[in-house]
Amino acid sequence: MKYLPAALLLAAATPVLAALSPAEQKMTKTVDAEYERSVALLEKLVNQNSGSLNIEGVTKVGEMMRAELEPLGFQVTWIPMGEVKRAGHIVAVHKGNGKGKRMLLIGHLDTVFEKDSPFQTFVRKGEKAEGPGAGDDKGGMVVMVAALRAMQAAGTLKDADIEIVLTGDEEDSGDPHSISRRDLVAAGKRADAALDFEALSVIDGQDYGSIARRSSISWTLKVTAKSSHSSGIFTPSAGEGAIYAASRIISAFRDELREPNLTYNVGLIAGGTQAAFDAGQIRATAAGKTNIIPSITLARGDIRTLSDEQSDRVEAKMKAIVGRAYPGAQAEISFDPGYPAMAPTEGNRALLQKLNGVNADLGLKAMPALDPLKRGAGDIAFVAKDVDGLVGLGTDSDGDHAPGETVDLDSIHRQAKRAAILMTRLSKESR
Repeated sequence: MKYLPAALLLAAATPVLAALSPAEQKMTKTVDAEYERSVALLEKLVNQNSGSLNIEGVTKVGEMMRAELEPLGFQVTWIPMGEVKRAGHIVAVHKGNGKGKRMLLIGHLDTVFEKDSPFQTFVRKGEKAEGPGAGDDKGGMVVMVAALRAMQAAGTLKDADIEIVLTGDEEDSGDPHSISRRDLVAAGKRADAALDFEALSVIDGQDYGSIARRSSISWTLKVTAKSSHSSGIFTPSAGEGAIYAASRIISAFRDELREPNLTYNVGLIAGGTQAAFDAGQIRATAAGKTNIIPSITLARGDIRTLSDEQSDRVEAKMKAIVGRAYPGAQAEISFDPGYPAMAPTEGNRALLQKLNGVNADLGLKAMPALDPLKRGAGDIAFVAKDVDGLVGLGTDSDGDHAPGETVDLDSIHRQAKRAAILMTRLSKESR
């Protein structure tokens, strides 16, 4: 195991815990006392399939979360998202005394594992458990609930102004984002601090805090050319065909786009005398013959950047490459809006510093800022321009998005304590 069992950790940290207020000490005890309850909730959530396209399943997980939040004093609203062909979102509001920081808590109800996935069941193995979404993000929602219950037990929840948004399509978002992320964006404009309960990043036993997330922007390349007999390829009249032209463009992407914090990928390509993508643009069909110069090539990929400025710059470079002359061929490229970037800011660093104050009082190691190259895109980026944010308040997990996804159940202890104390302290800060 990466960490001492919770009981030993608490015993070792007893002198340091004196730095906690009586209410904060009560919260730590509540988290520990309700640990098995938290694990049981996680098992219940995981055993309900909620792949992003499983409308019924996502809705059922939403009802499970409603049942957890309403007894804590939250006014829970289900926002249906049928217009973007997704289930919907939970928006839950807790009104406090109106004096402290207004907090936005972010998580998601869906997973990448659809109903036809062979990976469907929660299996506990001591202080580890496997299951679809056990870490991403059902473990995060369990940490959120455990922290809020601890605050209620200690009497600190009543004064806290908290809004929770649990999206139902984080893993496969509905299009357009102007609709599917409308309620999240609105919540971000009302908040003073955003806390994202996706998975904790742990590297070599060290917990990290995330103050940045990169964008995820998809692109589609289409190259067309004159089709004729292959014996004439490379001649002025025939040109080089669509596949060679597309290959030159993609090779130029590889060689010329490189810069810090940027990655770019080609995920799907098809070419020939005929080529097409399916409606979801994740499958392709193609036809052609060896003795015919191909007339079309299609390719899709993504770019990931750390700021909108970097996105604009890279897109401009890609358009310039596509706009070059390719004998006998014409090329065009388009970009999907995708997920924006969450750039590192001083406000985000200040939130991590406050969390590290909590860590010090809990007797835990300080959490360095995670390299954003080690984390993917996420919903918090949609509010990053409006509110300071911190990512990674969920459970520690391994193998996310793949069969065998495994959560470290013991991480519920430290993550729920961190979150409960941080939220309590933020609720006492003036706006």
